Amino acid sequence: MPFLVQENVNLAPLNTMAVPARARWFVRATDLESLSEALAFAHQRDLPLLVLGGGSNMLLCEDFPGLVVQVANAGVKQVRDASGWRVTASAGENWHSLVMETVEAGIGGLENLALIPGNIGAAPIQNIGAYGVELESVFSSLRAMEVRTGEMVTFSRNDCDFGYRDSVFKNAARDRYIITEVEMHLPDQWVPRLGYPALQEAVSGVAEDISPAAVAQAVIKVRQSKLPDPATLPNSGSFFKNPVVSDTKYRALKESWPDLVAYQQENGWKLAAGWLIDRAGWRGRRRDGVGVHEAQALVLVNPGHAPGAEVAALAAEVAADIDARFGVRLEPEPRFYPEQPWMK
Repeated sequence: MPFLVQENVNLAPLNTMAVPARARWFVRATDLESLSEALAFAHQRDLPLLVLGGGSNMLLCEDFPGLVVQVANAGVKQVRDASGWRVTASAGENWHSLVMETVEAGIGGLENLALIPGNIGAAPIQNIGAYGVELESVFSSLRAMEVRTGEMVTFSRNDCDFGYRDSVFKNAARDRYIITEVEMHLPDQWVPRLGYPALQEAVSGVAEDISPAAVAQAVIKVRQSKLPDPATLPNSGSFFKNPVVSDTKYRALKESWPDLVAYQQENGWKLAAGWLIDRAGWRGRRRDGVGVHEAQALVLVNPGHAPGAEVAALAAEVAADIDARFGVRLEPEPRFYPEQPWMK
């Protein structure tokens, strides 16, 4: 596809929060050649660069004065090896579509990650996870283009330095690389991961005929009961990470709040951020076109298609209230442009 640069592009249709921001320059990169040309365009004009995928992990709080590159390359390859399947997907592919393609082929490993919004390229950045499974558990390697040189680089699992909703691409390698392809290894020895009560209940009727596809459908059912469809109610999915606190902090909170929802981790206790926000009275509250979803307090919604700054202001107020009430700091999952002072 010929390299095409557009000017003054409306980004509202390209972000799931539907905020009305604009890009001074915009390129939809459908292959490595157009991506390389887009980087050259930005370098030649000394433009700031913003990479966009499915738009579910970016909150645009104002117009972007440089070049926005939407990574839109396509292609999925499944290759059988001695121990399972090697699944390689281009960064521009939709994550949920890939999950369904694998489970419908009888390949297990991704089913708990069904219906997570966004594209393949963002999955390693966030180390996406749900219902006891994280991308790290099936990740093999990825390919990325270095922004400064345009060279292609391969990252192994160790290179990615995965953590809870975290990776090297949010830290030391932030803004240095653009992910173009991800490879996962899905082993033959499939074991369903049904540790969450809601998931167990959803699959109870098919317990004797459990399959990756059945688990995926159960995950979809549970997620749809809690999370709104961005196409009908703009949102970014879970807006805040579940904070991890020390054992001492957990016990102090548990004494004051006996119904506290938390899960023990190797390094402490992971608190349910949605529970904290709900207990603080935010669930269902709306103002200035934005609000907290009535069915799941972890989700911020933008029914009025308000500017990103209004969403950011609500997020800041929620985070400040949780800190004041519980002494717990909430960290947003989406990336903000520009970064907000309260996040530092």
